[in-house]
Order: sequence, then C-alpha cells, then structure tokens
Amino acid sequence: MNPKPYMDNRELSWLKFNARVLEEAEDESVPLFERLRFLAIFRSNMDEFFMIRVGGLNDRMYPKKEKLDTKTYLSAGEQLSLISERVKELIPRFTVAYSQIMRNFARENILVQVRPENKYCTPGKTALSESDEKFLRRQFEQEVLPFLTPSVIDKRHPNHFLRNLEVYAVAFLKKAGADGSLKGNTMVGLVPVLSQGVFKRVFFLPSEDKASEAVRFILAEDLILYYLNKVFNNYIIAGKTIFKITRNADLDANEAIFDEDMELDFRELMEEMLKKRIKLTPVRIDFSGESIPEDYRKIVSKLNLNLKEDFTFLHETPLNFSYLSELEEKLKSKKEVFYEKLSPRPALLALPDEKILKQLDKGDILLSYPYESISTFIKLLEEAASDPKVFSIKITLYRVARDSKVINALITAAENGKDVLALVELRARFDEENNIGWSVRLEDAGVNVMYGLEDLKVHSKLLLISKKSGKGIKYYTQIGTGNYNERTSRLYTDLTLMTGAQDIGSDASSVFNALSVGAAVGNTTALWVAPNGLKPCVVEMIDTEIMHGSAGYIGLKLNSLTDRDIIEKLVEASKKGVKCELLIRGICCLVAGVLNETENITVTSVVGRFLEHSRVYIFGPKHEQRQKIYISSADFMTRNTEKRVEVAAPVRDAKAKELILEDFYALLNNNVKARRQNNDGTYSKPTPNPDDRDVQVELYKLAYRRDEEREIQKQINPKSSWFKKLFKVGARFVRPRKE
Repeated sequence: MNPKPYMDNRELSWLKFNARVLEEAEDESVPLFERLRFLAIFRSNMDEFFMIRVGGLNDRMYPKKEKLDTKTYLSAGEQLSLISERVKELIPRFTVAYSQIMRNFARENILVQVRPENKYCTPGKTALSESDEKFLRRQFEQEVLPFLTPSVIDKRHPNHFLRNLEVYAVAFLKKAGADGSLKGNTMVGLVPVLSQGVFKRVFFLPSEDKASEAVRFILAEDLILYYLNKVFNNYIIAGKTIFKITRNADLDANEAIFDEDMELDFRELMEEMLKKRIKLTPVRIDFSGESIPEDYRKIVSKLNLNLKEDFTFLHETPLNFSYLSELEEKLKSKKEVFYEKLSPRPALLALPDEKILKQLDKGDILLSYPYESISTFIKLLEEAASDPKVFSIKITLYRVARDSKVINALITAAENGKDVLALVELRARFDEENNIGWSVRLEDAGVNVMYGLEDLKVHSKLLLISKKSGKGIKYYTQIGTGNYNERTSRLYTDLTLMTGAQDIGSDASSVFNALSVGAAVGNTTALWVAPNGLKPCVVEMIDTEIMHGSAGYIGLKLNSLTDRDIIEKLVEASKKGVKCELLIRGICCLVAGVLNETENITVTSVVGRFLEHSRVYIFGPKHEQRQKIYISSADFMTRNTEKRVEVAAPVRDAKAKELILEDFYALLNNNVKARRQNNDGTYSKPTPNPDDRDVQVELYKLAYRRDEEREIQKQINPKSSWFKKLFKVGARFVRPRKE
C-alpha cells in the first residue's frame, strides 16, 4: 500500500514537535536559565515518549498478524528503526545546546558546573583545587556515603532490578591478584542516585575567590562517580559511567477490569496496575559520557535488559534535569537569566465585586489562561459551595494541582450539605497516584466519587451547578479546554467558558446522568459530546464549508491532529477551495501545501514560553453571521473523538468570540515563535518582520493594559459601564487580516 502524500506518521511527527522544543533551547534570544528549562522539557517529553509510544510499538511486535500504521503503512519494527535514527540525530544538538548554555553561564560569571573527571570510563585529571577536593571529599563522606546502597552483580548475585528512569553510577570491577594483575571476569557495581531521597541532588561549592559571584555546583551522580573507589574499595575499578533505563509504561487497566475472578474495586485495581508498571520491559538505555567502550556497554545491556543496540543512546549531558529547581533558587537574584515575571490579570469579562452566579444570569464569562487568573473560576465554585439555594455540584476531574483549591471547594460544598459528584479519572496518565489520593480524600469528606466508564476515559472538563429558583432548577455550566489545575493555568494557554444558558446546562445534566449509570450520552442539543456526538458534528460543519467552496473557511487550534476521517474531510475541503488555517502545536499527521491535495491548508505550530493547550474550532469566515466557534477538551485524535468522553461548547457571546478570534489570528500571523509546515512535512521558522514580537508576551501585556484601563474607568466613574471602552484599549499588535 502506498501512503497518501499528505499523510505523516504519528510518531515521527511527534519527534518533529520535540525538535521544535529543542529549538527554543538553542535560541540565543531566550534567557539562559529558560533555555535550560526547555532542555528539561525536551528530556522529560522524550522519557514519556519512550515509556508510552515506543513501549506500545514494542508490544505490537509480538502478534503474528502485525497491524500497520494507518497513515504511512509502516510496521512497528519499521517505526522503531526510524525513531532510533531520528533520536540519534537530535542528541548531538541537545549536547551542543547544553554546552553552549553552560559556557555562557560561566562566561558571565553566573553559574559553573564542576565535573572533576573526563567522563566517564577512564580516570581523568582532576579539575579541582586542593580546597575544592577537601570540601567535596568531606561532603561525600558525611552527606552521601552513609546513605548509599551499592550492590555488585556477579555470578553469585546475577540479578538486580533496575528502576525506571533511575540514574545509576556504575563501576566495572576487577579483583587484583597477588602480583597486582587483574583477574577474573568484569563485575558490575551499581549505585542508585535519585531513589535515595536522603541526600541532595546538587552540592554547591564555596566561591573560588571573593571577587567571584559564580554559583559553582556538582551533581550528586558526578560526585559519587568521582569517589566510587571509596564505595567499592575492595576492587580495582577498571572503568565507570552513569546510565539510566526507561521501561515500558503503556499499561491498559481495561485488560484487567473484565477479570471476573478479581475482587478488587477499580481504585484497588489501579493501585495494583501501578505496581505492575514499574516492572515492565525496558525499552531504552541512556549512557552519560564522552565515550563508553563497547564491551562496557554490552555488560550493562546484559543486566536482564535484552535491549538492541538501536536503543542504546550516548549523551554528554546529565540524564535527569530535576535539579533545576535547586539552581533556580540560587540564581533568583539574577533577573536577566529568567523570563520577565508576569502574573495573571483579573478576568476581563467578569465584574470583580459582583457574585459570579449573578453575573451568569446576565451573560457568559470567558477566561483565557494564563493571561487571566483561574481565581474567577475558583470564586464560582466557592460561591456555589456556600449558596443555600445551590443543591448540586457535579464535576469531571482529570488532573488537578497537588494543593488544589478546586478540591477544597468541593469538600466545603459536601460539608455544607450539597450533593457533590466528582468523576475522578484514575487513568490520567502518570497522575494515577495523585488522583487515587484525591478520590480517597473526597470520599472521606462525603463527596460521591465515580471512576469513569469501563472502556472510555473521561477527559472532558465539565462542571454543572444546579440551583433552586422560582421557576424550578437553574443550571450554571462551565466547559474548559484544560484541567482544573491552578499550577498549569499559569503555564498553559487554555479557555474556560462559564454560562447560565439553560440548553447547555440541560445537556451537561444529560452527560452526568449517563455517566452515573456507566454510559456515554447519546443525543444533545447544544453541546457536542464524544464518543457519540462530537465527530459527526465536526464532519457536518466541514461539509457545510465544503458547500460554500472558496467562500468557506475552517480554523482549528489543536494540540494534535491524527484522526484519519477528519484529515480526509479537510483534504476534501481543500480540494473544493475552502481555506483551512490550522494551529497545531504538536502531532500533525496531515501535510499541508501538497499540490492538488492540501494546497488550501496551512499548518502553524507555536512553541514558546507558554504551552499552547486550548482547543478551538472555527467554521465560517470572520464577520459573517453564519460563523460558529466552539471550544473543547478534544483534540482531533481518534482516541479523543471515538474513545473518550469529551465535550465541545458553542461560544455565543460577542465579546468572548472577539477575544478568541483576536488570540487565534495573532498566533497565526506572528512570526517570532511560529513554525510553518512545509509540503514535505518538515517545519521551518518564517523570517520575522522588524516589528514582530513574541505574541504570547504581547497578549499578556494586552491583558495588563486592559486591567489598567478598567481600574482607571472605575476611578473616574465607578458606576459606568466600562465594558464599552475595553476593546478600544491598545492598538492591535497584529495588522488586521484581509478576508
């Protein structure tokens, strides 16, 4: 089968996205410490990619009749081979970026990493002064050595379980004969670094001289490596290195749900599955060092790993960047190495001194994170928790903050006698343990807790507040594109719509009623709800634009696009002359600009200071009455459109629409943090105009200006309707588009 020229492989497209993250670390206009942070994001992204996507591909190697990728018809083995090849192309770029950043830190006399050995296999000349050596030896002997749990792998102790993503210092050991010669086979000495949890990851050295302001540090693994002879003092160390392994984490709880012999409830089942995850098959091994002799690599690879050479990677950088928070604390006075501090503003479309429920009786409120504060949404929850006329609060929870005000408000509501229902999705990837803990706390407070459907994840961001009124029940509904998470609301761009529209509330009630009996909702009036109702509505909307031909317009802002049915529909629209402008941050299996296929489609990816996370669907040209705008929790991936409970909501308020369109076209037209997809599937940075600026920062500054204007208007005339003047504040920083 020949793949279509406008189709790209999902896994390779994701690697292109992570390369765009790496570009931010390579960008010299980004502050130095923020460049380090992008390296940490790149490394964390890659860890998860190997645990889930590469782990899943490894599992697909075993069935007799292997399934091919539906876009490019590649087998699992072919995809794994290409993944290995692309990753090995990215590692040298990562190394160069890290080296350049650390050189710049040292040149500016800000930060110096001490690495006493020429990493890692042969003893190198010390880079330490006598006083440094004395200081580090004391730190090692007093703060590290007593807490180490070393082990030796030999014929008597051939097995040792290697933890997922643990960083190990490893020594290749020999016994010395009576004549001083080395004898016997090479043994392996292992020292885990991260799992100890009792000593610091970073050790800071005293200043070299009084004039130097540089922060000097050494990582725990480098310190341990330097003094390994004190750990394995009965052996001769023939070589040493640092490594970590990555294990498959692609675990499906549904596989165990239908086991009739199991007496566990779903939460207990998830706890058991998490225990199982840590023991799954290794999929990758990373070494840190300038060079590792092949025989040493083979010795480590034989430690019950059974890994192919293709998935053995060599780095010259740290293998885990979790230490950055410790460096950040030390450097906080160096403002120039960080982004300018920005804090979320009060919501533009909400009156600060009036109850949110009362405002929703008059009109909708849209919040735009991180530019606006999540506090308005928290205020809504807290009002509902204490309002004597509110009798019910229902919410879906996917990921929440560690110290969650959302959870606290729900607990308060339950303690106040409200009927509170929280659907906690225990299968939220890598947040399972956190969600299990929250579910216990909610239950203890009297909240009715559900765990979702057997075969469908509940990924929607939906809140329904029911209140008694003179006419019966009054609904207030919130629909969001991102999680109820105070931390990510400051880092991710997301939208949340709060409305008193009764048709939306009625649909939300139907969603919760269906979920309560273990089903997905069928028909709805205003909301689009997956898995039954979202995709057909999207296809219908695309068909409507196809009917308008060259007068049609489709604008989409997504994290990912992989759903083949929707891709084919967009191709059909392009062939009919419909203009399709797509903002897709991550995976995009559609290739734009292919002659006679997708030449009316453009794909733009924005990767910058904030993670673009909101999902927006626009159908119909701007300024036309037929234009419809939806916000949603769903990307156009098959897992979202067919295998999850997702919700999309119409945006009806004129001011809210204007704000969404303003942000959408600002991102689409800006050249600073954007990458345009080429017709071969690659991405390139456009040439910026002299007056182009970082659109995310400009949107933040616009939020500041609007907030200042509001305060001025309140002081001039507190009773005036300042809404009318808000949209006149500040000239547009992106020129109006020609329709």
